[in-house]
Amino acid sequence: MIPKRWPLNPRVLANTEERKVWRWLTQSFSDHYVMIKIPVTRFTLPRTKEQGLHWYKLLSGVYCTLTVCRSDGRVIGCVDVLGPSGLPRSNRHLKQSLLSQCGIAYWVLAPDGLPTTEEIRTEFLGEAAAEAGAPERERDEARVNAARLNLSAAIERQRRSRISVPLTPTTGANAGLTLESQAAADSRLGSASGFSSGWQYENSFVAPLDSRRGELR
Repeated sequence: MIPKRWPLNPRVLANTEERKVWRWLTQSFSDHYVMIKIPVTRFTLPRTKEQGLHWYKLLSGVYCTLTVCRSDGRVIGCVDVLGPSGLPRSNRHLKQSLLSQCGIAYWVLAPDGLPTTEEIRTEFLGEAAAEAGAPERERDEARVNAARLNLSAAIERQRRSRISVPLTPTTGANAGLTLESQAAADSRLGSASGFSSGWQYENSFVAPLDSRRGELR
């Protein structure tokens, strides 16, 4: 019978070491999909239906930590992440034998000893396909960098436009002065009063825009 309250709690799919390799593999295969802990029975098929149940019972508990597949769902390679207890030799040999005969690459990786992106792509895709995918990644990176530069340039233009807006006081002896002439006047005022010429016009505490003396009423 189905229990009213299940004696189970949620948990994360991958531990810290597995997540590290997962992120790296996702970056290395940005043009593919990286699945996690899929049983091999999901992407293999028995050659005869009569033995299907037998092989399913044998392999239903066999999975790889990470599986890389194309957009059409076809698997190109699998990765097992070494944990503190390592990987049993029999388990490793089973996967190597099974996947290699299915034309699927298989690697066992340690989180602290990852290969280069070129090495893993060549192993999974072949040399020609790995090189063909490199220009696309470079174009993606170039587009991201160009967008970042355009954003920085737009922010800089907005900042400069705010600084260069003319200030036209409506009263006082400085009426009609632009920000540049106002800054020069403030600089002369600062020099006369003993302040450093480095003070800028924004510092109205030092040189108020309206410094006329008023009569008390």
